[in-house]
Amino acid sequence: MPEQRTRTVSLVLGSGGARGLAHIGVIRELEARGYEIRAIAGSSMGALVGGIHGLGELKTYADWVEGLSQADVIGLLDWSFSGGGMIRGHKLMRKLEDLVGDRDIEDLPISYTAVAVDIHRGKEIWMTDGSLFDAIRASIAIPAIFAPHRYRGRALVDGGLLNPVPVAPTLRTLTDLTVVVDVNGPAPKAALDEDENGGEDEDEDKSGVLRRMLGYVESLGMNGTAAAESLALSEVLMRSLETMQAALTRHHLAVFRPDLVVSIPKNTCMFHEFHRAGRVIELGREIARARLDELEENDGPGTPY
Repeated sequence: MPEQRTRTVSLVLGSGGARGLAHIGVIRELEARGYEIRAIAGSSMGALVGGIHGLGELKTYADWVEGLSQADVIGLLDWSFSGGGMIRGHKLMRKLEDLVGDRDIEDLPISYTAVAVDIHRGKEIWMTDGSLFDAIRASIAIPAIFAPHRYRGRALVDGGLLNPVPVAPTLRTLTDLTVVVDVNGPAPKAALDEDENGGEDEDEDKSGVLRRMLGYVESLGMNGTAAAESLALSEVLMRSLETMQAALTRHHLAVFRPDLVVSIPKNTCMFHEFHRAGRVIELGREIARARLDELEENDGPGTPY
């Protein structure tokens, strides 16, 4: 029998707001099966989860985010009427740094790349050194929601704008498998099941507190009146970005042909619903478990790597 060794993985974590919490579940399942993650590239929420995993603090972050209510999420937002976005992002980043600490990317034990976009040059930027949280802040700057981040003289926004599943940066690292987690996957007929209490979260009504607040802040920025009963600008923007990112994802997957794609349905939750963290994380693990079962079954027992 040939001697087996641990499978090594290059992990690509896609953009998608709160759906990106599913990345945590995927990482948990990979590690539970003995896979060794040697390289991570991520856009937006993928950059955040991947970076915190690189720090070795993913459990700390997961425990914290699973305890958030919608009121807690709202409390982390510093609203703005200038600077190119409704949210400055300083308050959130300070909280994350206090929670898990910061480190230079080049000092992480794995290869790590955060992807952002230079909004003036229309160019994809790979961040592979310097402050981890500086890179993460640039990568999560969803246009019009978070203000662009000034980074080494450039104005950077969400990496998902051009590359929602950044496979290319991981090609520098030789590993057995390339695994992509796409959190803008096709939507089944139904989203996540209703809460076990039979309906709504205690601090949420059916229309969504944060969704209405985003609409209200947008209206104040435009004309000082409350938003009309229609889709908020932020929601139109996010749905448009998701449509664009789904098309870009299909293109990137066709070009790079990763070994495994873990696809999280796009109707799992809205981009801002971080108070659903526990359910989204578990869904990510369940889908990863099924996909890895398929992969390992096709490889057959005793396959050397």
